[in-house]
Amino acid sequence: MRSLLPIALLALAPLAARADAPKRPPNIVYIMADDHAAHAISAYGSKINKTPNIDRLAKDGMRFANCFVTNSICTPSRAAILTGKYAHVNGVPVFNRFDGSQPTLAKYLQTAGYHTGMIGKWHLGSDPTGFDVWNILPGQGVYHNPQFIDMGTKKKYDGYCTDIITDLSLDFLKKRPKDKPFFLMCHHKAPHRPWDPDEKHAKQFENVKVPEPATFDDDYATRSDAAREATMRIDRDLTLRDLKIKPPEDLAGAMLKRWNYQRYMRDYLACVASIDDNIGRLLDSLDKEGLAENTIVIYTSDQGFFLGDHNWYDKRFMYEESLRMPFLIRWPGTVKPGSVQDGMILNVDFAPTLLAAAGRDVPADMQGKNFLPLLRGEKPKDWRTSMYYRYYHYPQHHKVQPHYGVRTDRYKLIYFNKINQWELFDLQKDPRELKNLYADPMHADTVKQLKEELFRLKKELKDDDRFEKETPKDDV
Repeated sequence: MRSLLPIALLALAPLAARADAPKRPPNIVYIMADDHAAHAISAYGSKINKTPNIDRLAKDGMRFANCFVTNSICTPSRAAILTGKYAHVNGVPVFNRFDGSQPTLAKYLQTAGYHTGMIGKWHLGSDPTGFDVWNILPGQGVYHNPQFIDMGTKKKYDGYCTDIITDLSLDFLKKRPKDKPFFLMCHHKAPHRPWDPDEKHAKQFENVKVPEPATFDDDYATRSDAAREATMRIDRDLTLRDLKIKPPEDLAGAMLKRWNYQRYMRDYLACVASIDDNIGRLLDSLDKEGLAENTIVIYTSDQGFFLGDHNWYDKRFMYEESLRMPFLIRWPGTVKPGSVQDGMILNVDFAPTLLAAAGRDVPADMQGKNFLPLLRGEKPKDWRTSMYYRYYHYPQHHKVQPHYGVRTDRYKLIYFNKINQWELFDLQKDPRELKNLYADPMHADTVKQLKEELFRLKKELKDDDRFEKETPKDDV
């Protein structure tokens, strides 16, 4: 027996070495829809639909209750997510071309040994950089039988865009090098306007009366002129392309408005249902391939969206439905299943956090914060209690006035700089933002404090108003 002991010890030696070896960095699957409002996700308390597969991430991971966008429009949000920097620093305040030569999350991860992929809606004008594999929609793309650009080559695919993006994402996972961690950005077009459902879900809500939001008949009585000027109203601004069929000729006024809303929402929710099905396909594949345990999975949207709230569709404004992003994350062994985090995070935080999760240093010039402590259920005493927002895109598309503002845990102060008008809302007493308190003498001290915080953040983030007088031209 004594002679066998050295052999036994030698056999165990490799196991001991592996136990002491550093853990392989986590894979990252970042799934992002376009214009998916948090209040159309059942994990966020939706009263209008169910999203069982997206909810799996909330059940198995963490739901962020206060995730916000820094500029609520597609291209700027995507640039902020890639760079960890605000629009006035990364150079993308509107629908202008992204300079792909600048450092990005994908490039940093690629340098760290990750196999990187970008599939779906890119919408940044320039070709993706920092990705080993990319296959993107040109511009907005289309829902049915879409064309893609596969590493520079145009290809047309038969089928529905949401299904195709998932198929391509699954193909990326299948063909990836098995000796590397991977980073996949899976970006869906849906549920972006004009909300074209697939055949499977087209009639899912046909006989459903979608509940109207509490602010559906908002008259903007205490608001700035910006609210009245905006051309994204349910009652008058939806087009025949949006509605798909002409309204009955005998409808007018409030009845027509309600008919428009039902047509809009039924298609919007059908597009969301297809996304939810495809999230299930992707999660099932990770489980089947044994990848789930060491893979971070995120579901989010590039911004919020108005679902009839304040009689609007679209986004852009700093009001809650547009400002708030869904953010669900599953990370086995790090994130507690079924947890909810109320710490305030922003889209500029995604890049530094994912770099930190991969074990990499966060570049000093990234403006976002690493929220790994929040993922562990901890909130640092000095964690942010306010955020800075700035929107530029005027008058294109929806005539939403340029504005910037500050949101704290309780208050929101918005400045429409071109028309020199202010709005103040007490989110605790008025969560629907119906009563502008700016001119109320009782809130003079609050206004003073919020202005100080607004301009402190503006200075800290180095916003020198470079795009205030002239923004780049749209070219995406």
